Amino acid sequence: MLTSTTTTAVRDIELTSLANGVRVITEVMPHVRSVSVGIWVGIGSRRETAEQNGITHFIEHMLFKGTTSRSAEEIARSVDSIGGNLDAFTAKEMVCYNTKVLDEHLGQGFDVLSDLVLHPMFRPEDITKEKGVILEELKMEEDSPDYLVHEIFSSNFWKDHPLGKPILGTRDTIKRFDREAVESYYRDAYIPSNTVITAAGHLAHSGMVELARRYFESLPPRPAPAADQPPSTHARIALRHKKALEQVHMCLGVPSYPLPHEERFGCYILNTVLGGGMSSRLFQNIRERQGLAYAVFSELNPYRDTGCLSIYAGTSLESARKVVESILKEFRQLKQELVPDEELRRAKDHLKGSLMLGLESTSSRMSNLARQEMYFGRFFSLDEVVESIEAVTREQLQRIAQRFFDQKQIALTVLGNLDGFRIGREDLVC
Repeated sequence: MLTSTTTTAVRDIELTSLANGVRVITEVMPHVRSVSVGIWVGIGSRRETAEQNGITHFIEHMLFKGTTSRSAEEIARSVDSIGGNLDAFTAKEMVCYNTKVLDEHLGQGFDVLSDLVLHPMFRPEDITKEKGVILEELKMEEDSPDYLVHEIFSSNFWKDHPLGKPILGTRDTIKRFDREAVESYYRDAYIPSNTVITAAGHLAHSGMVELARRYFESLPPRPAPAADQPPSTHARIALRHKKALEQVHMCLGVPSYPLPHEERFGCYILNTVLGGGMSSRLFQNIRERQGLAYAVFSELNPYRDTGCLSIYAGTSLESARKVVESILKEFRQLKQELVPDEELRRAKDHLKGSLMLGLESTSSRMSNLARQEMYFGRFFSLDEVVESIEAVTREQLQRIAQRFFDQKQIALTVLGNLDGFRIGREDLVC
């Protein structure tokens, strides 16, 4: 069968496409002894219907329950016995199964990883047991107020769209999953055109391609799924009373640019200035100067076709209104005044440092390869990334702030023992 290989001038990255559409991407790191490998499926919880909510995550769990040739215990033991790690996660737009092993154990590690992805059993008794496990996981998360406030915020911000649904699903959807539903979704999602295999570390590209070919080349090609529908954002205010909570937890957010947008680095810098670390404006003003919160930070959640910039804070009921006012004051200042040169310099250095340090491990390089392929279809050198960060201007930050920090676009969720607390659109002027 025909394959095509591309060698890039970026780092030591090579890409080979198997004839059925599976992509194999490697980055050689000759100075290390480990190899991290990931099998990425380009389908996350945002592809689910309302009735399927949580099934992508459920299947991720089920793939560890045993294959046609290994029990669940044998899967765990075969990687433990060589001192490796085996893990997986489900996100809104992708699922990843990954392992990290010594270079000499790459073949064994990839054999286990491929086996669990390609040959799951989906036994009815395992499905029943795993429902119980995930329902307990759901209870554990719902007992965490910072998780809960983010889920309520998302369900309102992305109203009537799968992006707003919880990755874990709900009690009702989880209870309804059966073997037919699980197998059908797996067959439609786990297809060659949707699959990217990435590896980084002490390895040879040709060897990784040979392994991928051995396990994946026999999969029949299938057309890629239809493109996602871009969601609308909703500026809703939700006040949720929960008497048992000591603190008031809040999440305030606005729309932002999608992940591939040309101004994405401006968004990253703006997020860093606003609430991306201990020297950020929110941390210094709300925690250090006013003492209103222990935890306060902003986060950027960009997706393929949309994005959200949100701020989380945990505070007392008496201070809740003051915290909202303080956040809006920072919005207003970023719209009206240019960020000082020294603060912009600090934010750029912080972002560059975080990116560089993050690329020192084989596992982070492996993840980086997958995300660049899945979102951009190309690879960026570190020099390119640094240049893009350095190119961000004070005027660009102000323009992004003026575009999104708008009273009409602000969504707010407040969770706690609210005792009559009220806040309305008229209180969100910025």
